[in-house]
Amino acid sequence: MTTQWTNELVEQLDWHWQNHVRPRLDGLTDDEYFWQPVAGCWTLRPEPTTGRLAIDWAYPEPSPPPVTTIAWRAAHLIVGIFGARTASHFGGPAIDYDHHPFAETAADALQQLDDTYAAWATGVRGLDEAGLAKPCGPAEGPYAALPMAALVLHINREAIHHAAEILLLRDLYRNRG
Repeated sequence: MTTQWTNELVEQLDWHWQNHVRPRLDGLTDDEYFWQPVAGCWTLRPEPTTGRLAIDWAYPEPSPPPVTTIAWRAAHLIVGIFGARTASHFGGPAIDYDHHPFAETAADALQQLDDTYAAWATGVRGLDEAGLAKPCGPAEGPYAALPMAALVLHINREAIHHAAEILLLRDLYRNRG
C-alpha cells in the first residue's frame, strides 16, 4: 500500500479545521473579537495618523510574551501563517503585517481566515512528491533548506496551536462572569 503523503498532510489540519475549529468560530461577535481579558493585551488598534487597524508587536518579542486577543491571533493566522506562505509558495497575493487591511469586525476576520486557509490548503493539495521534497527556499528562514513537507507540518502545528488559543479565549469570554 502506497501512502499518499500530500493527502495525509492536508487531512491532518483539514480534519481539525473543518470538524473542530471552524464550527466553534461560528457566531463570533465583535465584542469577543476585540475582548482584552487582561491589561496590556496585544490586539489590533487604529493607527493614530490613518485610523486603519495595525497589529501590536515588538521585535524581539517581550519575555514573557503578552496575552493576545482573538483579533490578534486571527490576524496572525491570516497574515503570518497562511497568507505569507501562500504568497511565497503558491502564487497568492503579497501580504504582510505593515500593509494588510486588518478586519474591523469578527465577520470580516472570519471571511479573511476562511479565504487564506482555503488558499493554503489548495496550495498544499497541489503538491506532488517532488513538491513535498523540494527545499522551501530563502523566504522560510530556518526552514529554507528543509523540504516543503517540513513547512507544511510546521504550519499545521502553528494553525492548530493558535486556533486552540482562539477557542480558549472564546470559552473564557463566555464564562467571564
